[in-house]
Amino acid sequence: MKIKKLAVFCGSKSGNNPLYIAETTKLGNLMASNGMTLVYGGGGKGLMGAVADAVISSGGNIIGVIPKILLEWEAQHTGVSDLRVVNDMHERKKLLYDLCDAAIILPGGNGTLDELFEMLTWNTLKIHNKKIVLLNCDGYYNHLIAHINTMFEQGFLYANWQERLIVCSDAAEAIAFLV
Repeated sequence: MKIKKLAVFCGSKSGNNPLYIAETTKLGNLMASNGMTLVYGGGGKGLMGAVADAVISSGGNIIGVIPKILLEWEAQHTGVSDLRVVNDMHERKKLLYDLCDAAIILPGGNGTLDELFEMLTWNTLKIHNKKIVLLNCDGYYNHLIAHINTMFEQGFLYANWQERLIVCSDAAEAIAFLV
């Protein structure tokens, strides 16, 4: 299946490592050059803003989905022509999942992890069968990957997590996997 709409889950902050912004910008440029529409949380700050800026500057398309409560908190991206405002975080996640063909997870905080694990859970429950890519930029997710391995080794996962979550080290590798 050709990936036309790619959900990107990432931080509304930029993090401390400049490589996060660099890889996020590369991802946005690669998405646009491959004709993929960005589906994301609608924010204009941090990695969220960087991926949207890159897609816009490369002539790509974007769908932003933001809950009312976060309009001020995340400072919605004013350059997104298709910004959908929803009632709450649950409605936001559901719409993001419904709109995308696959998802990629970049560095981020609690919200990013929430989105990652909900997608993984939904894959396990066969609610959807969308590809999920973890962009382990500069080893950001090494500890999380080790913990997921522990969950698998200790018998808490129903299947090998590597069948549901593809780990890539950079944006080019992630896009190559999806095209």
